[in-house]
Amino acid sequence: MTNFAMEPLVRNAWYIAGWSHEIDEGILARRIMNENVVLFRTQNGDAGALEDRCCHRGVKLSLGYACADGITCGYHGLAFGTDGSCIDNPGEDPNPSFKVKHYPLVEKNKFLWIWMGDPALADESLIIEFPYHDDPSYGFQYGHYPINANYMFMIDNLMDLTHLGYVHGSTIGGDTENHNVAELETFQTENGARFVRWMGDVTPPPTFVSAGGFEGNIDRLAEFEYKAPASVTQIATVDDAGQGDKTNPNKEGKLGFRLFHHATPVSECEFIYFFSAGVHGVSVDSEPSKKFFEDILEAFLEDKLFIEAQQDAVAEQPDRQLLLRQHDKAVAFARQAIKRLQVQETSLAAE
Repeated sequence: MTNFAMEPLVRNAWYIAGWSHEIDEGILARRIMNENVVLFRTQNGDAGALEDRCCHRGVKLSLGYACADGITCGYHGLAFGTDGSCIDNPGEDPNPSFKVKHYPLVEKNKFLWIWMGDPALADESLIIEFPYHDDPSYGFQYGHYPINANYMFMIDNLMDLTHLGYVHGSTIGGDTENHNVAELETFQTENGARFVRWMGDVTPPPTFVSAGGFEGNIDRLAEFEYKAPASVTQIATVDDAGQGDKTNPNKEGKLGFRLFHHATPVSECEFIYFFSAGVHGVSVDSEPSKKFFEDILEAFLEDKLFIEAQQDAVAEQPDRQLLLRQHDKAVAFARQAIKRLQVQETSLAAE
């Protein structure tokens, strides 16, 4: 089987613009889908997203500062609300024609979700629910990396875990052969793909030993679900060998953790990889939690290395097809899902 590597961007969808805490620390400039965006929190606590360009003289609003109900341009002091309207024009009356492009933004579960397409289509019910960020029984930590590649290469990476033993042997991977013969069930969903992966009575990778205190072999169960266009949720439970349950990813094992992965396109050839990781029943400041997140960071940087190398090679011949093997069933379903969104968006544009 074959498929093409590079995927066009889908604008009419929700993407992570940042983590909530990022704008608690100040104004944030970010480039998303070839557009410069400024993210901010007003002094009254509301989150906003505007084009990072003042309508007056074109200066970046990210050089300004938050005010009571919006953001103030640092050049001449014009202020704009979260809807982009001018709310202060120093020394003059407010002019209703002074407006900055605004983007629908929803703050939920520690995420800042942005809609880069037609604002009239921004349906908040389409935002992914992830209540675990607000669950005190999980010690979540948050991060992001820029990766110079098409965003779907990240999804490919997450939908085929046979790379774990080869790329992440010193952290979350483990034995290559056990990964290659893991029991795998793959499902096509309405808007993506899901798989459940079981490895019974296998040697624990170093990260699991340090985070879970395992001394012998383990049972390892993971569930990944891709939700188009750019999100992957992950559940994992790890038990001493013989104690796991291959039918229940939500089982409270000796070591249980959840991750959220997201690839927000900066352009067709660059994305921001947002991720969160939380270990169940472990405080965020504990040594096992810190070590787990350190290993996760190391593993994701290893992924970055390979994904960027993949992009470099593909960019030389972007129309050349890639192969799909049997392990790539979830990859194929994910690519089909993003193509459905692309067709849907093209059809709307033609109306």
